[in-house]
Amino acid sequence: MTTIKRLFDIPNFQLKNYNLSVAFVTKYHGEWQAISSKDYVEKANNLSKSLLELGIQINDKIAIITNRTRTEWHITDIGLMQIGAQSVPIYDSTSANEMEYIFNHAEIKYCFVATEEIFIKINNLKDKIPTLKEIISFDIIKQCNSLNNLLIIGKGLNNLNDVELIKNKIKEDDLATIIYTSGTTDKPKGVMLSHKNVISNVLACTSMLPIIEEKTLKSLSFLPVSHIFERMMLYLYQYTGASIYFAESIDTISADLNVVKPHIITAVPRLIEKIHDGILAKGNQLSGIKKRLFNWAIELGYAYKPDGKNGSKYERNLKRARKLIFSKWKAALGGNIKVIFCGSSKLQPKLARIFCAAELYLMDGYGLTETSPVISANAVSKGMNKIGSIGKPISNVAIKIAADGEILIKGPGVMQGYYKNSEKTKQTIKHDYLYTGDLGKLDDEGFLYITGRKKEIFKTSGGKYISPSKIEIALKKSILIEQAVVIGEGEKMPAVIIQPNFEWFINKYPNLNNIELIKNNEAINLIQKEIDLVNHSLGQWEKIKNFELTPDEWSVAAGHLTPTLKVKKDIIKTKYYILYNKIYRPFQE
Repeated sequence: MTTIKRLFDIPNFQLKNYNLSVAFVTKYHGEWQAISSKDYVEKANNLSKSLLELGIQINDKIAIITNRTRTEWHITDIGLMQIGAQSVPIYDSTSANEMEYIFNHAEIKYCFVATEEIFIKINNLKDKIPTLKEIISFDIIKQCNSLNNLLIIGKGLNNLNDVELIKNKIKEDDLATIIYTSGTTDKPKGVMLSHKNVISNVLACTSMLPIIEEKTLKSLSFLPVSHIFERMMLYLYQYTGASIYFAESIDTISADLNVVKPHIITAVPRLIEKIHDGILAKGNQLSGIKKRLFNWAIELGYAYKPDGKNGSKYERNLKRARKLIFSKWKAALGGNIKVIFCGSSKLQPKLARIFCAAELYLMDGYGLTETSPVISANAVSKGMNKIGSIGKPISNVAIKIAADGEILIKGPGVMQGYYKNSEKTKQTIKHDYLYTGDLGKLDDEGFLYITGRKKEIFKTSGGKYISPSKIEIALKKSILIEQAVVIGEGEKMPAVIIQPNFEWFINKYPNLNNIELIKNNEAINLIQKEIDLVNHSLGQWEKIKNFELTPDEWSVAAGHLTPTLKVKKDIIKTKYYILYNKIYRPFQE
């Protein structure tokens, strides 16, 4: 394949090499609407022409905020980059205070929004953002200029040569986008990524895509494109000629999978956990021979090892389990999935085992926004998948483990730095290596493992170090525990704040609401038993001595979780400070 240098080269590359009749398909109000590679290029060019007429200049910062991924996002993304402007993608769930900070810090000139709800949110902040000139909407809103209007205007303009002149001046090392990492205790940091940063990741990950007999690879996208993982994967799909379908919402994924029948999807561990738990719940409703057969297949799946390492007898049993049980799993996800790439946080090894056993090859990987993002990943090919690891480094990444165990990264994907924050950049990038803040190890075959988070490790008042993530992952293996945050820095012992799996408990105790459940002695004792199982594998100083249950279901909307469903630990500790005191200061008024 011809090497591409800049992100806006991708649509033209796709048009020249694949000329797809179905490039993007977005579901609007239950109806799928497709555009071709030719449409994609023409719309991006028309937008670029219109944006030049609007007065947008090289290095202007333009925000894009959407509640879901859709075709318009990508037209806008390419249309902006072609004229040298930089996109600043922002999650729609970002708080008003953080929105205001990001807009002013980046000096946003224009803002594209998806819906009227987001328009109102930004319009209410407009007086506090002096640089913001106009808001433009994907949906048609009476009081707002629309993307569709800009496309119509651009179609009638004769300034495509001006667009081409600007494109020719843009180099691979030029800034392409600024992505603000979600803040907890600190202000959000703007990660500066060049065209080369992201393109290098796209090219290095190409070999990980499955080879299919059908002419066109199909993907279904439902993760937020504001996150660099999904965004890079969507560039990768475009570059390799895959048709991309965008789900209408998280609630329609099950139905959309069965309509689209994709070959590849990307997911986060929390979503995989929910799929797994849902399957187990249905299996538990079976009886007799069907239930025994289901349980046999599940246990077989949890013992899976790649590349036939369990031996011929296991493989014969697995073949039978796939035919009788796991084929239904595949069918529920559309029937065609060849690989699921999983990132954002740590995946439980048992989930990788059972999904791979079901021929839903779940490949765990690792990366950061600061590395564009993929650092390492497992792959389907022989010898490239070691369950429990986060894979081998991709081809253009060098990994070094520091004396204190911190993972250091070197390669073309490493960011240019943090926007307007040279001090933080110097702390993070030293001697061409990016200091990830994660602790890890490399085995003798070159597979990488995460052993903890450097900043999260804390010391109890007794001087013992605790790695909370290790304990949290172990606790979340229980179907009774939805979320867990280990606490205890500077205290005499570790404890944990838990959000129970309310769905499971309500099925067991249908007459109790959430508040009643967390006070119910039987429910508390069931959770205690799960903690006791985890404590059995921990050192004496690590054992969980106390816990509290929250009455709330942790969510993105309420601020407990990031848009990629990672727990905001500092927020949890703040929100549930009363529970913290109940554990450590029970007599404090």
